[in-house]
Amino acid sequence: MSLHADSINALTEIRRRVGGKKKIVFVSGNFNIVHPGHLRLLRFAAECGDFLVVGVNDKRSQGALLEEELRLEGVRSISLVGYSFLLRDAPEEFIAQLRPNVVVKGKEHETGINTETQAVSAYGGKLLFSSGDVSFSSLDLLRKEFQQVNYSTIVAPRDFLHRHGFAMQELNEALVKMRGLRICVIGDTIVDEYITCDPLGMSQEDPTIVVSPVLSEKFIGGAAIVAAHARGLGAEVDFISVTGKDVTAQMTRDWLDEYGVSHSLYEDDSRPTTLKQRFRTSNKTLLRVSHLRNQDISKEIQQKIFWDAQEALTRADLLIFSDFNYGCLPQALVNALIDHCRGKGIMMVADSQSSSQVGNVSRFKGMALITPTEREARISVRDFNSGLVVLAETLRVEAQAKNVLITLGAEGVLIHAASSNGEQWHTDRLQSFNTAPKDIAGAGDSLLTCASMAMAVGCDIWKSAYLGSLAAACQVGRIGNIPLRPSDLQAEMKNFELPA
Repeated sequence: MSLHADSINALTEIRRRVGGKKKIVFVSGNFNIVHPGHLRLLRFAAECGDFLVVGVNDKRSQGALLEEELRLEGVRSISLVGYSFLLRDAPEEFIAQLRPNVVVKGKEHETGINTETQAVSAYGGKLLFSSGDVSFSSLDLLRKEFQQVNYSTIVAPRDFLHRHGFAMQELNEALVKMRGLRICVIGDTIVDEYITCDPLGMSQEDPTIVVSPVLSEKFIGGAAIVAAHARGLGAEVDFISVTGKDVTAQMTRDWLDEYGVSHSLYEDDSRPTTLKQRFRTSNKTLLRVSHLRNQDISKEIQQKIFWDAQEALTRADLLIFSDFNYGCLPQALVNALIDHCRGKGIMMVADSQSSSQVGNVSRFKGMALITPTEREARISVRDFNSGLVVLAETLRVEAQAKNVLITLGAEGVLIHAASSNGEQWHTDRLQSFNTAPKDIAGAGDSLLTCASMAMAVGCDIWKSAYLGSLAAACQVGRIGNIPLRPSDLQAEMKNFELPA
């Protein structure tokens, strides 16, 4: 079978560039939105040879959502790719003519039927399956940081707004609507202490860094800062949690009173109030020390929390589970709260953070939104090999969630969302807004709070993810947990507006 003229031209150009001396690697796909999962796969492919060729399926391909030229342009912007073109033939037909040394496909295709197998085997090539290194950091994102001159550390991706058909004014309107929300937040109370130190040097007795503390500042964290963010953004908030019987618990109450958060904090004599200390110097954290107990709270306290929650939920538009896996949310309590909210038609969202311990966000079933990190998502579904889109869909099914935001640190957020009819799923990516964060510790809490509040006032997942990402960008631009205000987000949105 003869190839399309475009494919013949591509073969000629590839052979001219390679000159017969380079090891060719070939990848093909739709590439609707180039997200970190694609970048990982392409980096793996590039490392398998000397010259990476990418065939972007044309508009006839099943699953091709965007115009073919836009998809090709996205691939061409990736510096790892040696040559890319619109593939108008079946991949196996083009492979048979190009005869690349290696053909790479995503790990999710390994157990399926691969039409490329026979073509590759015919000339002695290799067909490899990989989703890339989980710890991958995008080379293109790093290069952009060196090349791009930013007059503000927060940079808004405008293409996302155009792609999903909304404007900054609509986000401003959503912020105004948030002032009428009633929210119940349940989860672990944490106090964060930042100890600023003066570095003195190395110990002469052993290889130890020696510092001298010069300043200590404390902030509420965990589910408590989620409640404070929600209140700062204008909602009426009921916060339910557990503390120890100590000075730190009283400090927490004082902070919540100051922020205007209504709270029910149950004292547990068997644990201290969770305190996390960060020893810092030159705006870098040297050491973290956590004072905590993570056993489940007693059945008696669980019952009290459920009674309080039932009363708070009579006036709530939204329930936020803010879980840090320190025992405040045993599964029996979670299940009872979920059943109650389902019966009342109350929106629920959840985050289950596990930065230094095992957690499982999929245990919160039926949420409108879950916001795990990539690591937390992989732990929850026990999948450390699949690409990001497959990972997001596996987690969505396991958790029975409507929308999944997988946070990727400096690589931004992967959004996996339901269509309006609930029968199809769409994936997109938002880059990280803040190019020079000062303290990333509170990013996930601010994202969860603002995105879920946006959904509660009627925003779709795309607007909600954008607002949540902006909230996270504002939060990481300062040290310590300070409750968000609408003015924080509005000031940045004003900077994003295009001149008339």
